Parts: sequence; C-alpha cells; structure tokens
Amino acid sequence: MLEKAEGIVLRTINYGESNVILTLFTREFGKVAVMARGAKKTRNRFRSVSQPFVHGIFLYYKGRGMSTLNQGDVLHSFPDIRQHIVRMSYAAYMAELLEKTVEEREKNPYLFELFLTLLEQMEFGHDPEVLTSIFETKMTLQAGIQPELTKCVCCGQTDQIVSFSVKEAGFLCKRCTDQDPYAIHLHPKTIHLLRLFLHIDVQRIGSISLQKETKEELKRVMDAYYEAYGGFALKSKRFLDQLEKWNW
Repeated sequence: MLEKAEGIVLRTINYGESNVILTLFTREFGKVAVMARGAKKTRNRFRSVSQPFVHGIFLYYKGRGMSTLNQGDVLHSFPDIRQHIVRMSYAAYMAELLEKTVEEREKNPYLFELFLTLLEQMEFGHDPEVLTSIFETKMTLQAGIQPELTKCVCCGQTDQIVSFSVKEAGFLCKRCTDQDPYAIHLHPKTIHLLRLFLHIDVQRIGSISLQKETKEELKRVMDAYYEAYGGFALKSKRFLDQLEKWNW
C-alpha cells in the first residue's frame, strides 16, 4: 500500500553498507520510519531527501514491517541550519525532543506546523536559543507535563508571582514561595515570557531579542523541569549544553 505524506526528517540511521532509515514526522500520519535503499550512494535518487531537517513530499510503501521509500521530493533543505553548527545543534535538540514525545503514527498537524515554522524562522536567522525555549515550553503539553503558569500553583493567586517551583510544577506567589526552598526566583520579564511562549502563535512572531540573563533564566527553568518530569535523556541536549559552554 502506497502512502504519500508531507514530512520533515527528524533522524537518520545508516543501515548496512548503503541504506538509511529515516524517521519522518509527517503532517498526515505523524511519526513514520521508512527505509531509503541506497541513499548513502553518491548518485542515489534518495540522497537529497535523506538529510536531517529536510522538508519534503515522501511516497513510500507501507507494509507490515518497515516502510520503504519509493519517491522523495525536497521542498526545503534548510541549508543555513545544516551548515551552521549552533543552529544545527538547536534544531537537532528540537527534533529529538519531538521524536521522544510523540508516538508512532500519532497524527498531530499542529505540532508539524509548529516545528516547521520554527525551522523556517531559524533558517531566517532568528535566535535559535529563543526559538528552542518557545518549543520546549509548548512541548510540555505534548509530553503531558505542562506546568501551571497562569497562577500560583499553591494558593491560586495571579498577582505577585515571583518564582517557579519544579517540585510543585508551576509558579509560586510571594507568599507561597517559602514553601519550596529550591524554588527558582525569576525576573518579572521571565515570568511574562514563559506565559507568552506557552500560548503564542509562532507564525505571528517576529525576531525576539533577549538579554543573556533572561535566556539563562528560561533555560534554567526548562532544564530543571524536563530533568524532573521528562523521563528521557537526549544525546542532542548533552551536546548542546557542552556547545553553549564553549561559546561562552
């Protein structure tokens, strides 16, 4: 049975001497693994679509086991991302986070459009660290671990929010923050951005420029939160953290 889907390559794995297994995230069918036979060969017709982050149209045979790629047409290859190690590292982290949090053939057009739009904005030169923070915040819903960002998680107060509690999974107000000695105290701008990132339509945002201190606070919150509740270890995240240390 032939299936046709618009997809983005999340991951590639070499298989044998010349084959490549592609993990696609498709608009129509969610996450799908396909075998691109001979894709490692220089003149093979699948070589161009068997690269990370390639956005294309894929036609493949769906069988009982691994699907087999029949045809692939590139819509956008995102060359600026793949040729720039920092952008590529952030994109790889987003791709792995997406792959880990969606099930096989779990259709989710919203997530497809979200990931594609962020790749496009990264290609245009928007700050990859900010785009990744937006993605991480939104993906808490997909992962089933969305924190309480509208009010104090303890008393329900919406005013005087001053910190984020990993333990309580949400914001704490000034009165309740002493209940968690490990609560992360946040600047008001960081509190605003976490709320904004959770609900913002990424197709309507322009380039967001943030100070280093603000980005560090956002990273501290998301790193601690995913470490506590994510339930998975990502190779791309370890590399990205090391890369950030080198750049700083």
